[in-house]
Amino acid sequence: MKNMTLSNIAKACNGRPFNINREDEVSGVVIDSRLVKPGYLFIATRGMRVDGHDYIESAYKQGAMAVVCETPPSFDIPYILVNDSFLALKQIATWYRMQLDIPVVGITGSVGKTSTKEFVSSVLSQKYKVLKTEGNFNNEIGLPLTILKIHEDHEVAVVEMGINQFGEMHRLSQIAKPDYCIITNIGQCHLENLGSQEGILKAKTEIFDFMNEEGRVILNGDDHMLSTISNVKGKAPIRYGFKNKNNVYADKISSKGLLGSSCNIHINESCLHVNIPMPGSHMISNALAAASMGALLGLSNDQILDGIEKIKPLNGRNNIIAHDRWTIIDDCYNANPVSMKAAIDLLSMADTRKVAILGDMGELGSTENMLHKEIGMYAASKELDIIICIGALSYHMLEGAKTNFRPEGLYYFEEIDSLLTSLGDILKDGDTILVKASHFMGFDKIVKELIK
Repeated sequence: MKNMTLSNIAKACNGRPFNINREDEVSGVVIDSRLVKPGYLFIATRGMRVDGHDYIESAYKQGAMAVVCETPPSFDIPYILVNDSFLALKQIATWYRMQLDIPVVGITGSVGKTSTKEFVSSVLSQKYKVLKTEGNFNNEIGLPLTILKIHEDHEVAVVEMGINQFGEMHRLSQIAKPDYCIITNIGQCHLENLGSQEGILKAKTEIFDFMNEEGRVILNGDDHMLSTISNVKGKAPIRYGFKNKNNVYADKISSKGLLGSSCNIHINESCLHVNIPMPGSHMISNALAAASMGALLGLSNDQILDGIEKIKPLNGRNNIIAHDRWTIIDDCYNANPVSMKAAIDLLSMADTRKVAILGDMGELGSTENMLHKEIGMYAASKELDIIICIGALSYHMLEGAKTNFRPEGLYYFEEIDSLLTSLGDILKDGDTILVKASHFMGFDKIVKELIK
C-alpha cells in the first residue's frame, strides 16, 4: 500500500508505536481478525457484542505485521496504541486517500445508491481496473475500509456513501475526497433524523464539502429537490433523466416485463440503443447515471453500452429468481416509500398471479404510520392478486389496502414465522412473488424459504 509504513500510520492516527520497524509497509488493513493475511495491519475495535482486543493474538498468529489497539497486548508484539480505534481507522483511511492519485467516484442518494454503484462500476470496468464498495460498506466504518482496499493496480474507485444524520456525510466526504459526485434522488429515507426532504437534501449535499475543486457533479435532473442545485465548485451539474432537457436522457423506452427494458440513451450528441437486463424504470435511471459517468471518464459509446448490458443483479435488490414453482422478486435488502412503490410497479408487470409480501419500513419518523398506509393504498391500486403485510408498522399498510382491495386477497401477520407456516395455503404454482421490507425485518428468511 502506497506510503503505508508503520511510522506513517502511527503519525496519521496520533498513535504511540511500540516494537515496530518504522519502515515496514503494510499490505492491507482490516478490523475483522478472520480476514488477516501476512503483512496486514489489524485494528482492534470495541463493538457492542465483540471486542477486537480479544482477537489480537489470533490476528498476530495469522501474520499481522502490527496491531492498532486501545490497550497494550499482554504479549510482546508490534503495536500502535491509540485512544479510539474507530477514530484511528478513519484517520488512517483519510491519510491514505491523500496518497492516492486515482479518481474516486462518490455515490449517494435516498434510493438506488447500490444499484447505481453497480451500474457505474460495470461501465467503468470496460476501460479501467475498478475498486468498488462491497455489500453495504457505505458508512463511517465501511467507507474507510473500502478506501483502504485500494491498491496500486486500481485505476478508479467507486464508493457508496450512506448516512442517516447531519454531519455524517461531511465526515465521509473528508475521508473519500471524491473527484466526482453522483446523487440519485432525494426521497423520504431517514426522516426520523433529518426531518424533511429539505433536511435530506442538506445532509446529502455535504458530499460536496471535500470534493476535488476540479471535480464534477452528476445529478438526477428529474428530481425536484436536486433541480434546486445550479452550481457546485463553479460548475453546472451534469443532469440525467427521462426529460430531454437533461444532458443525458432516455426515450423510446420499451418494457420487457421482468426481463428488463430497452431504450435509447442520448449522450454527447450520440444515440445508443441499450438493452437493460434488470426491470423497472429506476434501472434505466441508474443506467443513465452510469452513462454520464462513463462519458466523463472518456469511455467510448461501445464501452458504455457493454457496461450497461453486462450488469448483474445483487441478492436482495431487484434480483429476479426463476424458481421451478414460482418467480421471486428478491428486493428485501431495504425499503422506503419510493423504492417500495417502484418494487410494486415491477410486480405489476408480471403476467401471472401477483403476490406482494411487504414489511415494515424503518426510520420514517413521525409520519411512519401515514406513509405505511399510503403504500397499502398504492399496492391496492395496482391490480395485484394477493397482498401480505408483516410487522407492527405494516398493520397501517393493511388498513390502507383495505380501502380498495378484495378482503379475501389480504393477509396480515405480526411476524415472519407465522407467515411461513401459512405460505402453502396462500401461494400457487406459477405465482410471481415480491418480497420487500427494510433490512431489519429479516425478509431474506422468506426468500430462502421460497427457494427451499
